[in-house]
Amino acid sequence: MIKISNGALRRAAARACPGSGVRAFASGWTCGSREERAFFHSSQEWFPFGTKLNPCKTSELLARAVFLLVMSSWSPGFSVDARAETMSGALAKAYGYNPDLNQQRAATRAADEGVPRATAGWRPVLSATSSIGAASTKTVDRGVVRTDSSTIPRVSSIAVTQLLYNGGRTGNTVRQAESTVMQSRETLRLSEQEVLAAGSTAYMNVLRDTALLQLQNNNVEVLKQQLKQTEDRFQVGEVTRTDVAQAQASLAQGQANAFQARFDLQNSIAIYRQVIGEQPRNLEPARPVEPLMPRSLESALGLSQKQHPRIQAALHAVDVAALNVTVQEGALLPSVTATGTASVSREPSGFPNYQTKSMSAVATLSVPIYEGGATYSAIRQAKELVGQARLQADVQRELVRSGVIVAWGGYQTTKLTIQSFQAQVRANEIALEGVREEAKVGQRTTLDVLNAQQTLLNSRVSLVTAQRNQVVASYALLAAAGLLSADTLGLRVTTYDPTLHFDQVKDKWIGTRTPDGN
Repeated sequence: MIKISNGALRRAAARACPGSGVRAFASGWTCGSREERAFFHSSQEWFPFGTKLNPCKTSELLARAVFLLVMSSWSPGFSVDARAETMSGALAKAYGYNPDLNQQRAATRAADEGVPRATAGWRPVLSATSSIGAASTKTVDRGVVRTDSSTIPRVSSIAVTQLLYNGGRTGNTVRQAESTVMQSRETLRLSEQEVLAAGSTAYMNVLRDTALLQLQNNNVEVLKQQLKQTEDRFQVGEVTRTDVAQAQASLAQGQANAFQARFDLQNSIAIYRQVIGEQPRNLEPARPVEPLMPRSLESALGLSQKQHPRIQAALHAVDVAALNVTVQEGALLPSVTATGTASVSREPSGFPNYQTKSMSAVATLSVPIYEGGATYSAIRQAKELVGQARLQADVQRELVRSGVIVAWGGYQTTKLTIQSFQAQVRANEIALEGVREEAKVGQRTTLDVLNAQQTLLNSRVSLVTAQRNQVVASYALLAAAGLLSADTLGLRVTTYDPTLHFDQVKDKWIGTRTPDGN
């Protein structure tokens, strides 16, 4: 469970309602008159932060404190426990240990090996052969044995083959492999964006669901007291059994909502563990990354079209497809190879104590004339694939463009909805207080009080959700523009550099061990 210190909660409560009678003590906080404080009993059960509280006259003060503590970290001067986990710290852990990101890094390293494999077409091919056997030769002429010998034939040879020209296929294959490497790097950058965005969402979901659980648990406590009040008034004949039943129904609904909120928090914690790599503990409130965002929609669109990894990967895919056309066309051109051989033969069959040596150098010119039309079909197919790749690049451009527009609109909307929900919460607080006072003099029923309490709770839930959405939307906008990365966020990590592995293997001639020692 997330833990927040008593001191942080007291400071948040003081900020929530300045001048409301909040007084800080070493062991907790209280507010209002002694009679009001005595009306509510102390409860730790509904507050899993590990903080012991004395509930006050109403739930507004605690709810505001939860808002400030869990969601409103962008307020200047707000401080939290120095040992708390930050958004940057959590994202740094995801950057280093997330399995989805690490497997994509492994895929990028595997793509690097395509370059030395393609470059091998320029290098000589050496082979050596050796054979040994046993032979027996016997010659009989008119019943007379003329020769009778046994030998052990042995042959050893070595051959070197060097490709001199193959219609440019080797060079184009190397360039194709290099474009594939660049494509895999953009795919890695996209995976990095997705993991960081998922990490920020998981982080904020835990904070949101923690706050919502506090609100629901606090609502249960208030409804218990409301039920007790109603039962007491029923005993003296001020209200009817209908009022008691309404209070009981509201309490049952509140308890069900609290159970659901606890389940939602457990789900969010599980997803956090999956993305970040460890259980959430002492999460510090997070704020939108607005300073890192583009200043206008036009700027965001321009940046996304230039550097979004989806578009860049699609453009590299076009290069790969175009180079494949030249590779296929090279099959129609002649090829030239040079072959040198050297061999030693000892005791060939029938010649004991005999040895021969031979050496040769041969240049071979091969000119394709007709291969049944398969090569021409492959060329036509490759050209169609180029067209498909270009259309796919256009698709990615439009997807990125629409994603930026949606993300920009989503972020701007969250800013406006927060203002609206804040006003709604303030109005509902006033309305609830008025309904309670009117109920004391018989102008309002128990149902009116319960409805006002539920309306206030709903508006607070909406406010918490909107505050979470603003932070998540800011990260989503960075990702939509292609800007979300460890460098952009300033994470304290060693940035993964895919060029290091590429430089280690691109010119490697021999060896089965990977650069990391496997």
